[in-house]
Amino acid sequence: MQLDVFTLVPHAFAWLTEQRPVATVLGTELDLRLFSYRDTTPLRAAQVDDDPYGGGAGMVLRVDVVAAALDAAYGGLPDHRVVALSPQGRQLTQGVVEELAAEERLTLLSARFEGFDERVVQHLASDAISIGPYVLSNGDLPAMVLVDAIARRLPGAIKEESGALESFSAELHGGLEYPHYTRPPEFRGWHVPEVLLSGDHGKIEEWRREQSRRRTVT
Repeated sequence: MQLDVFTLVPHAFAWLTEQRPVATVLGTELDLRLFSYRDTTPLRAAQVDDDPYGGGAGMVLRVDVVAAALDAAYGGLPDHRVVALSPQGRQLTQGVVEELAAEERLTLLSARFEGFDERVVQHLASDAISIGPYVLSNGDLPAMVLVDAIARRLPGAIKEESGALESFSAELHGGLEYPHYTRPPEFRGWHVPEVLLSGDHGKIEEWRREQSRRRTVT
């Protein structure tokens, strides 16, 4: 997969690219490219944002700045999916991650402070995704969440036998994963459920399904 991220702070991704699962697939299954809006902005002094029309606090990433970055990278709007990361976008779920991980090419647009000029979402992006209904000062954080989540679904990122894929399976089927316990079996009077120590895998599986169901409907 070729995954392009347009950002104000490309160096913020340095740590992420050194960690699993991104580091595991980087250069093989994942071609991660980082583009700075400031490198191609048509404005003076590397300006990229401006005050919102109508007043109000915060700064808004300008539509002409994002358009210039896309033009420089692709010669216009690309044919593949362009995702604007915005609190107003559709909610990120594991199903959405699976959908995006199946793409051959994908572009992520990060913002800052008050987000994008709405024309970016309406005319330059083909999709909008939110990692949650809250505001972050650094718009690169949602992009990092998505990069990490997508990288985990690429071939070779995570071994099946590690058990790390089970939670994805549960989420895809509309449920949350059951609780996990490990040694010691008792700590400060807090006990591991007896069923998990029984060795009866049928009962354990039944208990896990019930716990998953309870977490999901709560």
